[in-house]
Amino acid sequence: MLETSARLLRLLSLLQVRRDWPGADLAGRLGVDVRTVRRDVDKLRSLGYPVESTPGTAGGYRLGAGAEMPPLLLDDDEAVAVAVGLRTAAGGTVSGIEESSVRALAKLLQVMPSRLRHRVDALASATVAMPGYGPVVDAQLLAAVAGACRAHERLRFDYRAHDGTASRRDAEPHRLVHSGTRWYLVAWDTARADWRNFRVDRIALRPPHGPRFTPRQPPEQDVGRWASWEVAVGQYRYQARCTVRAPAHEVVTRTTPTSAVVEPIDELTCTLRAGSNSLDGLALHLALLGYRFTVHEPPELVEHLAALADRLHGAAPTTDGTAPTTGGPHTVDR
Repeated sequence: MLETSARLLRLLSLLQVRRDWPGADLAGRLGVDVRTVRRDVDKLRSLGYPVESTPGTAGGYRLGAGAEMPPLLLDDDEAVAVAVGLRTAAGGTVSGIEESSVRALAKLLQVMPSRLRHRVDALASATVAMPGYGPVVDAQLLAAVAGACRAHERLRFDYRAHDGTASRRDAEPHRLVHSGTRWYLVAWDTARADWRNFRVDRIALRPPHGPRFTPRQPPEQDVGRWASWEVAVGQYRYQARCTVRAPAHEVVTRTTPTSAVVEPIDELTCTLRAGSNSLDGLALHLALLGYRFTVHEPPELVEHLAALADRLHGAAPTTDGTAPTTGGPHTVDR
């Protein structure tokens, strides 16, 4: 059996990993009986850790929020990850946390073993951040939305669409998705009875939150992929599907998660889906990929590309300096 002090650290570690723990599960993990778990929980409370409990056979424990921040238990990799994340947050797309991130990083580095400090310093010295141009999201807003996702609490908010249209929403939040430049909330819109993708920087919360809800089955197992589809394709009038004659891992380097969805077909080809409200914009986007491609849909884009190809062919002079003859044979892959 573990010594009491070591067992307390193990118990605290378990409580920090998962939100809710039945007492029997904790006892099994620690190799003790449920009564010992209760005594250990009381000891943690005496040390300032706000451990909440639910009575009864189905009861359990969770680590709640207290008046002060108690110490956290982090392994080596977790400590380095937190330090790198704080450095990134100091100059990222979340407003209001830059100074707090610097203070938290200073405290963390102060108590880090030298071997971990060297790893963090090496990463910092070898990394240069590119300037960001995405919208900045308020840190308190992001934390409130994340908390509602975790607690399964409904959110009420005012929302501003991309065209400036304002609406009031009631939604069951599921996950936050970060594209690298923007934050999105994947949520079930109760009024529209469908899943929606909301830009977090366009959300203005209307507290209080609630009531709590039973989580629904998400629109896809990979929520990030679904959000990418909605942002890059689903919201547009014209939705292109084409086969690109290049490996998927090469094509994704010339796109972003918010501009296209790429799926491999085999080692040499892939399917690319993209959307736009402009046929010219969609045609230009596909042409600038730099690969040969076959457009399957929509038919309006196929016809538009045929006409555009004819105009471009007529704009290029021949080797003898004369203008080429237009209206010649042109084919557009369908």
